[in-house]
Amino acid sequence: MFQRKHAPHFNSDDAEKRQAKINELRTALGPLSARAEKYCNEACLARYLEARNWNVDKSRKMLEESLKWRASHRPEDIRWPDVSVEAETGKMYKATFPDREGRTIVIMKPAKQNTSSHEGQLRHLIYVLENAILSLPEGQDKMVWVVDFTGWTLANATPIKTARESANILQNHYPERLSVAFLFNPPKVFEAFFKVVKVFLDPRSIQKLNFVYKENEESMKTMYKHIDSEVLPIEFGGKNNVVYNHEDYSKLMTKDDIKTASFWAADVNHERNGHLVPEVTPQSSLVVAKAS
Repeated sequence: MFQRKHAPHFNSDDAEKRQAKINELRTALGPLSARAEKYCNEACLARYLEARNWNVDKSRKMLEESLKWRASHRPEDIRWPDVSVEAETGKMYKATFPDREGRTIVIMKPAKQNTSSHEGQLRHLIYVLENAILSLPEGQDKMVWVVDFTGWTLANATPIKTARESANILQNHYPERLSVAFLFNPPKVFEAFFKVVKVFLDPRSIQKLNFVYKENEESMKTMYKHIDSEVLPIEFGGKNNVVYNHEDYSKLMTKDDIKTASFWAADVNHERNGHLVPEVTPQSSLVVAKAS
């Protein structure tokens, strides 16, 4: 989630230089559709610049690829009915509690895998990411992941094709979105699987992964540093008695879908820099998924 290799030569702490780079990237992109412009806000431009060490040309190319991907896959149009079957077991969902900084927490339970659909699993991943991002409080643009390996075996392992495509989506289309990730109670056998999967991940992303074991007090302190034990579920070594309930979560996502639709609503024609840019005609996310 999500970064690529960086060359450490740009001082991103210099506000004036940062702003100049952001302005340069915005100009380089040229006219955009209404949805693309909404996506390419200042924080977004900064994330893509950060992902490419503030090289405007490389950032522009990366962002243009993301815009093409978004135009094709329409992640903002995916709705709960499109992915609810993937979520029935609670294998991936947005937590109802934040971390200590107010950031959205995404919980994954790979042992609860319930489908074999490559496209369905990717669409579910994208839906959860989009929902988590829109749930971030103002001023925050990164999320926290808790990956629970309780009960996981190689039989539950994500197919390499799906793992590779997931890594591609996360790193190339959601750059600089991960704050920290906790791998909770991973079994010994996971080490072999991780050696294969991590070749698809950027080294800086790997550095954000923390292996946490419920019976290891020191490793748990790492998670408590980011997530208050009072809100952390009991199953993760916390004190909160909350558990995933698909019916309740469905109601929450149905409400969130209304917020998502409202956020992305835009005029058919949008003017930018004196140019009228037609918006792409919306399509059903299910149709797009089948065509992609």
